[in-house]
Amino acid sequence: QVQLVESGGGLVQAGGSLRLSCAASGRPFNMYTMGWFRQSPGKERDFVAAISWNGGSTYYTDSVKGRFTISRDNAKSTVHLQMNSLKPDDTAVYFCAAGRPVRTKAKLAEEYGYWGQGTQVTVSS
Repeated sequence: QVQLVESGGGLVQAGGSLRLSCAASGRPFNMYTMGWFRQSPGKERDFVAAISWNGGSTYYTDSVKGRFTISRDNAKSTVHLQMNSLKPDDTAVYFCAAGRPVRTKAKLAEEYGYWGQGTQVTVSS
């Protein structure tokens, strides 16, 4: 089992920045690919970004490329999502996820087995 707890969400104006953090406990953190997903009311949970077990590979959904950066600290069992140039369309609940996907670039929610409770990000125009 892996327990994940997100923090860092909040209300920010368009163009602003937020840094989300996810603290993991349980099984060794460096076993897992870590991802961030987001979900707006009435919509599916969408992939945002992910990072490989050693941080050597990162990938993003097109809409956040150049604005968001995912990173991890295996010594501290944490993963971060730095979000810059935020837009109202980025408003959602953001979820941290851990998994051991078969694919090298896993972007489907079902490829991740562990989830945090989510943190709200609201971007005002």
